[in-house]
Amino acid sequence: MANTVVWVDIPVLDLDRAIGFYAAVLGKELHKVEYPGFAIGVLPGESGDALGCLFIADEVQPSSQGPLVYLNCEGRLEEAVGVVDSAGGKVLQDKHQIGQHGFRAIILDSEGNRIALHSH
Repeated sequence: MANTVVWVDIPVLDLDRAIGFYAAVLGKELHKVEYPGFAIGVLPGESGDALGCLFIADEVQPSSQGPLVYLNCEGRLEEAVGVVDSAGGKVLQDKHQIGQHGFRAIILDSEGNRIALHSH
């Protein structure tokens, strides 16, 4: 079955800072892609994965009140949560079980977005 989520845009205030934050938390390299007039930080993934990017836009601001995006931290959830503070974010809810769906931690990223980190 195809992913229900196909792409997610995560608004940021400082693209380079956000790229550094997500690289530290996800333990993977993010690529900055420049287009005429704007740039994005592409979240890592493989073909067929739901993907996304970090972006800056005057009309969209980071929020701790919007939809909750779950990012895959399979096998390294504790490590990911462990670097949140030092990478410029804040842990809102430490690792906890979400029934048969595994575990999650809820954080604020370096830009003020509420994000869930997930692992089975």
